[in-house]
Order: sequence, then structure tokens, then C-alpha cells
Amino acid sequence: MQIRRWLAVVLFLALFPSAPPAQNLPTALPESVGVSGVRLERLTGLFKEFIDHEQMAGAVVAVARGGRLVCLAPIGRMDVEKNIPMRAGTIFRLASMSKAVTSVSAVILMEEGRLRLADPVSRFLPAFRRTSVAVPASSSGGPIGVIPAKREITIRDLMTHTAGISYGDGPAVEQYRAAGIHGWYLGDKNEPVAPLMERLAALPFDAQPGERYVYGYGTDILGAVIEKASGMPLDQFFRTRIFEPLKMTDSCFFLPPEKRGRLATVYSIGQNGRIARAPEPLMGQGDYVDGPRACFSGGAGLLSTAMDYARFLQMLLNGGELEGIRILSPKSVEMMTVNQVGTLYSNGDLGFGLGFEIITDLGRAGRPGSVGQYSWGSAYYSRYFVDPQEKLVALFLTQLIPAGSMDLNSRFPYLVYQALVGNVPR
Repeated sequence: MQIRRWLAVVLFLALFPSAPPAQNLPTALPESVGVSGVRLERLTGLFKEFIDHEQMAGAVVAVARGGRLVCLAPIGRMDVEKNIPMRAGTIFRLASMSKAVTSVSAVILMEEGRLRLADPVSRFLPAFRRTSVAVPASSSGGPIGVIPAKREITIRDLMTHTAGISYGDGPAVEQYRAAGIHGWYLGDKNEPVAPLMERLAALPFDAQPGERYVYGYGTDILGAVIEKASGMPLDQFFRTRIFEPLKMTDSCFFLPPEKRGRLATVYSIGQNGRIARAPEPLMGQGDYVDGPRACFSGGAGLLSTAMDYARFLQMLLNGGELEGIRILSPKSVEMMTVNQVGTLYSNGDLGFGLGFEIITDLGRAGRPGSVGQYSWGSAYYSRYFVDPQEKLVALFLTQLIPAGSMDLNSRFPYLVYQALVGNVPR
């Protein structure tokens, strides 16, 4: 028993080699919160296996239960060519994991009476008063037709991706390309997000508002709405209302030059199934430091560390509060993390809330978890989930795009949940 306890302490200390203590969540030995330290090694071992097979360069894995961090594991390298090891404080591009922060910001404004789910977007961005929808002109795939939207797009439509707005790959793809608005990556745009999204309003969308789940620019439009409703740029709102209160000291849209050496390199899976350094223009290899620094993309533009993002998720798990700082009320978090779309998302096997995928039925979800678990991921292959029933936060950050046929994302929850062997002490 003494030997096992000593090994657990060694494992615990090894998981926190370089994280600044002032920013960490409280730490605990895994067994003290119903987690097996030995089984956690299976989780980190899985990542090492992918790294050893040259399918990813590195990652940082974080797991917290009952508000206590039991795993913060930097694995592999943040730059393979320069042989720089991954560190707990490595900074990553979040891509769509930015959406949760933007959704929380919108709900902050709802709590202040400045925004409602039912508000039309045109209240803040007049260009959205009359929008249109692209339809095929014929079943044989001829030129598209355009019809008026049946109603105005609302804030709720934006937050649930039911506004009918894609990233430009729908029927009107050529129009989106001609307008210079195509794809989720906006870090290279030399234009603020609000005028960019107002130009988007003139393009035909993919579906009628409220009729389909269509993943796209909705959260970027929401970011522009937040700027108008709050009267401040999105980066300033995030910094003053979320990042500074939660001590998320390494979260931002564009990186200060002095932190350049902490930004992980982006890799891609090649045709040989192994990683190669992504070309410089691809998905922000350099734009987050040296780019225009003009467009604050609420949908996909943030940078952060595993510990910063874990603190954000822990705030949500706590019902909107962390270390005595309240960001949202518990009822607001409840509103965000219940299914808002009926059966429009994933054929009804999963739900979708205000920015999160939701497990509504464990059997239909077909993966480990609990009813009420909420989650999302990133184009760079990162992933997180929060399980209120198990008082659990789990995430990993990496920089891999495209990831080919890798299945690490789908294995991740299995390896986290198999390490839960008891209840969290009251």
C-alpha cells in the first residue's frame, strides 16, 4: 500500500512539471476524488502511442474532478523540427472551441438585459433585416435560385446553428468565394468582424431560419452582435468580462510577440499517414502573431492554454462561478446546456444547446458519458467535455489539421471514463 501511494505521488508530481501554480485549479491525488491513477496512465499512454506512430506531434491533456485537477500532462513536442518539448503552458489555436466563450459572452449580456434569445439579429446588425436562401433551380443541379427568408434570424438561431448559415460550402459556394467570405478561418482578414458579417448578410444562405442545423458563421455573427450590444470590441469584452476575472492569463485573439515561443506548431497528416509541418499560410501557422490582427473571430479565433480553458470549463461546471468570481448564474448555465433544437441535430441522437453538443439519451449517444454532458471540439483536433453528474472536466489540446482518419477524438472519452472508479467525496 505504501509503495502504491508513493507511486501515485510520483505520477501526480510528474503531471505538473511547468504549470504556474497561481493559475492552476486546486490539485489532488486521483484516488482522493474517485479516479484511478493507474488507469489515468492508459489515457496518457494512448496519446504517446499516436505520437510514437508520428500521427501527432504532441498534446496537453487535462482532467479535473470535483474541481480538483488530477491530470495535466504535456506529451510529445510542440515543435518537432526544433525538438521543443510540449509544456503545460504551451499556447494553442482553439478554432471552434472559441464558440463557447462567445456564447457565454452573449448570455452575460442577456443577464444584463441587453440581449434576448428572441431578439432579431437586425436589432444590432441592420443588414440582416432581410436575408435570402439559395435553392437549386432544378433537380439536375443547374444554377441556383434565391428566395426570401421566411422570417428574420434571431440570436437563438445563431447560438444553436439553426440560422441556415454555413461556412460558404452550400449551393452558393461560388458567390461566397467571390465575396472573399469562405471557410471558418478569419485570422488573415484585414477587416473587423462586424462589417465582414454585415457583408455576409447579402449572400444567400443554405436553409430557412429554424428549419435545419447548419454549422457555420453563426457564432462570428454573434460576436459582431456582442460588440454592438456591449459597445466594446470583442477582444476587450472577452478580456474584461471573462479572461481577467477567471485568471485566464494566456487567452487572447492574437499573441503578444513575447509569447511567440510558446505557440505550438501546426501539423498535418500527409498521404503517408504521418505528420508534416503545415505550410505557413495554412490555418494560422503565423497569422496569430504576424497577421493583420484586425478580425476578432468569435467562432474560431482564440488562443489559449489547457489550464486557462480548464478554468473556463470549471466555471461552467460550477454553475457560472470560479474561486468566488461569478460570471453567470446557475440558471443561465442550465439554459445553455439543455437541448434547444429538438431533433434537428445529429438526427436526434444528441441535442444541441446554446453553443454545446448535449447528451440527452445515453443509449442514443452511443458513447461513454452521462445525460447532460456537454462538449465540443476544434478544427485543430482538440476536444473537451463537461459532465455535471460526474463533476468532471476533460480536455486535450493539439494542433493537427487535417487529421486524416485518426480516431483519437472518439477514443478519448472511453479512456477518461474508464479511470473513474468511485464517487467524488462530499
